[in-house]
Amino acid sequence: MNVLLINGSPHEKGCTWAALSEVAAELEKAGIETTIYHIGKAPVGGCVGCGGCARAGKCVFGGPPADVLPLVEKADGIVFGAPVHYATAAAGMLGFMHRLSYSAGRYLRRKPAAVVTSARRAGTTTALDAMMKVPGILEMPLVNSTYWPMVHGSNSEEARQDAEGMQVMRNLGRNMAWLLKCIEAGKAAGIRQPEAENAARTNFIR
Repeated sequence: MNVLLINGSPHEKGCTWAALSEVAAELEKAGIETTIYHIGKAPVGGCVGCGGCARAGKCVFGGPPADVLPLVEKADGIVFGAPVHYATAAAGMLGFMHRLSYSAGRYLRRKPAAVVTSARRAGTTTALDAMMKVPGILEMPLVNSTYWPMVHGSNSEEARQDAEGMQVMRNLGRNMAWLLKCIEAGKAAGIRQPEAENAARTNFIR
C-alpha cells in the first residue's frame, strides 16, 4: 500500500513538511510506503471550469495538478497539507486541490484522505475547513486524529517542538494505516464499494 502526502507550502522543508513527515514516519512503521510531493513555489491558479481535462485526461493547464497524476493513481490514500496564509489555506494549495479534483476525481474517489495544516499562530481551523471540501465531494473517507490536525511554528524546527501537534500527526498516521488495512481486509472478504446515485442535478431556482 502507498500513501501520497502533498505539501502545498511554497517552502519545501518548512512547517507543513515537518507535519507531513511525522505522519509519513508512522505510516512507514505500519509497513505502508509513502511519497511526499511538493507542489513547488510557482503560483498555482484555480480551476476555470473549461472542461478540457475531460478530453485530455489531465488538467490542460499543466503544472503540479497534471504532473502528480501518476502518483495519485498509484496511491491508496492521500494526505493534503498546507500552511495558513491570510487566515485560510494557502491559495496555491486550494487552486491545486480544485484542479486536481476536477481532472483526477476518478483516481481520488473513495480513497481515504486527511488534511493537515501549519501556522505561526492562527487560522488553522479555517484552513482545515477549506481543504476538507475536496475530499467531502469525492466520497473520500476523512481520517482524523485526537485533535484537529495542525502544528504551530515559524519553521520546521519550531514545528517539531510542538509536542501535541506532532503527537496528533502520529495518531493521524496510525489511524490512516488502520483504515487502509481495514479496507484491504474488506476487499479480501468480497465487500464491494456501494453504487452511488448520480442522475439528479437540480438548481435552487426553477
